[in-house]
Amino acid sequence: MSDPRLNQIRIKTGVLKRVAKEKTIYEREVETERKRLEDMRSQLKDEYELRKQEEVINECLIMVPDAITRIQQAFNDLNTVLQVLFITL
Repeated sequence: MSDPRLNQIRIKTGVLKRVAKEKTIYEREVETERKRLEDMRSQLKDEYELRKQEEVINECLIMVPDAITRIQQAFNDLNTVLQVLFITL
């Protein structure tokens, strides 16, 4: 059987990787939606559609700071596990 401490490190590392990847995805989505909004403006779309697209962008922007907070929490969790591991060695 594998060491439970190593399993904890793998889990915490996986969480950190996943959340960092989510942040990157949210940032890409913001850029994609901004480009879409610019295209809509150049096509002189309806004002309602433009406002809805701006709402989509704002919702995406809300997710980025949330992802950063989750990255910090995941990093702190991993750091705690590593500190406990090194103290017990």
